Amino acid sequence: MGQIEQGLVRALRTRPVPSSTEARLRFLLAAHRGSTRRVATVLGVSQRTVQRWVTKRPGARRPPGPTQIRVIEEAVLARWQPRVRARLRAQAEAEGFVFHTRARFGFAAAAGSSDDPRVRWITQDLPGEVARELFAARDAGAGEQQQTVILARALGHAYFRDGGRRAHGLHIAFSDVEFADFSIG
Repeated sequence: MGQIEQGLVRALRTRPVPSSTEARLRFLLAAHRGSTRRVATVLGVSQRTVQRWVTKRPGARRPPGPTQIRVIEEAVLARWQPRVRARLRAQAEAEGFVFHTRARFGFAAAAGSSDDPRVRWITQDLPGEVARELFAARDAGAGEQQQTVILARALGHAYFRDGGRRAHGLHIAFSDVEFADFSIG
């Protein structure tokens, strides 16, 4: 998962995801009304295996293996705060968001100018159309490169071209993203 994807995921959460495997299993059990059978179906293991993972009896408890830990993590992430994610996504698509990044930026300009790509800190308001395009690309399975292209185009228009008031035809270079954060609302 790239920096942009991680920033989007962080922006759509208001509480941290449970960090321990035990807490994640408790969350899955609560989400499925305590049914070890449903949790087992979601995780692709037997009901008895889930019961061994969550039992309180000493000596009967068996920890999940590395593969199962990854499956548990993915199941929790898929079910963590669905209404909050939907609300924040709708708000970003309607009102836009603030994008904070440190990355290498530059643009094509006359030779010898100081406009060569360099690391810059940028905080910029971006409109809801950019959020819609970013989320649509993410939903379609677009990688970090496609998301970078979308943000480069948006930052070029809003930051370098001042919303279309200057520097028409400027080509933006946006690469080497060190971090990307999104503030919604």
